[in-house]
Amino acid sequence: MKAVFCEQLDGPEALVLRDIPEPDAPEANQIRVHVQARSISFTDVLMSKGEYQVKPPLPFVVGGEGAGEVLEVGSDVNGLSIGDKVMVGSGCIEQVVVDADRATRIPGKADLAAAASYRSNYSTALYALQRGRLQPGENLLIHGAAGGVGLAAVDVGKLLGARVIATASTEEKLKVVSDMGADEVINYTDGFREQVKDLTEGKGADVIYDPVGGDVFDESMRCIAPFGRILIVGFTGGRAALAKTNHLLIKDAELIGFTIGGLMRHAPEWSARNQKQLLEWLGSGRIRPYVSHRFPMSQIAEGLRMITERRVIGKVLIENELS
Repeated sequence: MKAVFCEQLDGPEALVLRDIPEPDAPEANQIRVHVQARSISFTDVLMSKGEYQVKPPLPFVVGGEGAGEVLEVGSDVNGLSIGDKVMVGSGCIEQVVVDADRATRIPGKADLAAAASYRSNYSTALYALQRGRLQPGENLLIHGAAGGVGLAAVDVGKLLGARVIATASTEEKLKVVSDMGADEVINYTDGFREQVKDLTEGKGADVIYDPVGGDVFDESMRCIAPFGRILIVGFTGGRAALAKTNHLLIKDAELIGFTIGGLMRHAPEWSARNQKQLLEWLGSGRIRPYVSHRFPMSQIAEGLRMITERRVIGKVLIENELS
């Protein structure tokens, strides 16, 4: 079987597709899964360069989220059977053996692509908006709204009853964001402050969801509503902003940082509730992960390059090699 490895921290171009032996038979509490779809993200770009906060020892299998079909079950496994479709934290590998309690049955009518694409982005969006205390009817400004975590925030923000104002850099991206439910869209290549002010009758945005950072954060501080909250999601713009505390003071505003890893470590019950909610939404079709590009495993570097160049809308899916 095949797997994609990072063997040296020289970026996506240095990733290697290897033939490796199939895994051993599962133990009593384990299952073997044929992974058929997996998603990649900007995190994988950073990890391939050794620039992410998590630094696994070399070599490591690239990627995290995957979905596929159960091929074999251990003698003590209950609730899963051969042929079931499941989500696993597999990465770019064709088969994996995992503890059964580390696999999640794909709910309802969700397909493999959706199951492999939703978890990290939608977990981030839901937790972020909870931390931001988003209320129905509030103005939610989402930057980088065509990216994976941005589109997830559009989806979740609408489910939570917000009025969503979304920014992106091209008309193609804005159309997808609008189709996903955003109430207002802004091309932010020439700025967004005045348009946000106009759309909110001068008040500004109540909650700002910022995966970009840098100059976008700086301008966000100039269009935040009184008692507004800015959520620090990431820094895809390449620069972590330096918040001026006098601006926060004058605006009666809050700056909120968070990580999914922190939620899982410090509040596992909260994390479990969120996963249950997201699974219900996924199974009922109320959240709709968007996949703009698909590549075979041998072309993962191209998929990561497209993410780096901001040509992706939603997610990139990595599929198995054609026989």
